Amino acid sequence: MGTDVGTELGFCAHSANIWQVVGYVLLVFKIVIPILLIIWGMLDLGKAVVAAKDDEIKKATKSLAMRAISGIIIFFIPTIVSVIMGLVSNFSDAVGEDWNICRSCITNPNDPDCATFAEDVWNGRV
Repeated sequence: MGTDVGTELGFCAHSANIWQVVGYVLLVFKIVIPILLIIWGMLDLGKAVVAAKDDEIKKATKSLAMRAISGIIIFFIPTIVSVIMGLVSNFSDAVGEDWNICRSCITNPNDPDCATFAEDVWNGRV
């Protein structure tokens, strides 16, 4: 890629800095939310075990399992988005190249292509 494409640049190239920020937010969410969900589930289970009530233990175990599943799903959302964007990028070469910029910025905000386009947007070169 690169910025030498000229007038071929589309929406994703012109808004690369926004997609890069979205990518960083998703990266933080992808890590922090699953960890928090599992910690909260473990705390609930710990409280139920200390209370020594079978009904509360069953309820807390089910809650922990649901939170763990939710954490796994949240962890894989960027991968699912990447696959969908990969399918969209196969439509045509011009659209595909532009979508690849969005995809690289969302799934890997430190990607050199994304960083180049984001820097060009900030500096007014795109």
